[in-house]
Amino acid sequence: MAKAVPLFSGSKGNSYFIGSGGEGVLIDAGKNCRQIETAMALNGVPMEQVRALFITHEHIDHCAAVRVLAKKYHLDVYASEGTLRALEMSGKLDPRTVTHVITTEVAVGDMLVSRINTPHDAAESCCYRVVCPDGKAALVATDMGVMTDGVRMAAAASDFVVLESNHDIDMLKTGPYPYPLKRRILSDKGHLSNEACAAELIELVRGGTLRLMLGHLSEQNNTPALALRTSVCELERAGMKYNNDFTLDVAPAAAVVGSVIF
Repeated sequence: MAKAVPLFSGSKGNSYFIGSGGEGVLIDAGKNCRQIETAMALNGVPMEQVRALFITHEHIDHCAAVRVLAKKYHLDVYASEGTLRALEMSGKLDPRTVTHVITTEVAVGDMLVSRINTPHDAAESCCYRVVCPDGKAALVATDMGVMTDGVRMAAAASDFVVLESNHDIDMLKTGPYPYPLKRRILSDKGHLSNEACAAELIELVRGGTLRLMLGHLSEQNNTPALALRTSVCELERAGMKYNNDFTLDVAPAAAVVGSVIF
């Protein structure tokens, strides 16, 4: 049975476990090692089930624990060439850690993990789609300024999708962030807004992807209730009933008990 465990999601740390049949992978490790271990234990997933770490990009909220986790649990690290180079240059990787450049897809245990490039202000960012042994697939797609056709295709071919709903545009524009940071977030290499996310979810549900989750919410420029309401309203306006035609949750910023079977 394939499941996704959103361990952490947000501006202060991101990490997801995707797995099935006693094995899985971690997508990002943006909290410290102890916090990730605690979140995994809280959800009844032994760290020994993790077969590898997949890192989307080198920003600290996605890679804070990579060095310690990889060393402690003897985990291989997968990422794009640009991301691995950035991690190595910043000292976030132990020189003894086994690393792999993922170009398109790679088999890890009985799972198949695919890389899809994303537009973000990082060295070479991407997102990942994981196909479990039963053929069920999950996509975790955050940290991108605009949606791409590649991510759309991967999402449409998945049974469960985490999609970024980072900020409310009005909250961001009127909020305390300095102007250059606001421009960065709103740019094509920044983050998806609630409104942009909602528009994409409509097409996903129409195409048959019905297990959905909002991820990487800004603590300063968003709230879980607002993000959820924005997407639900747009989906229902398009004729789709919440918790009937689709399920939609918000990935937690802190460790909680909660997994999604897909």
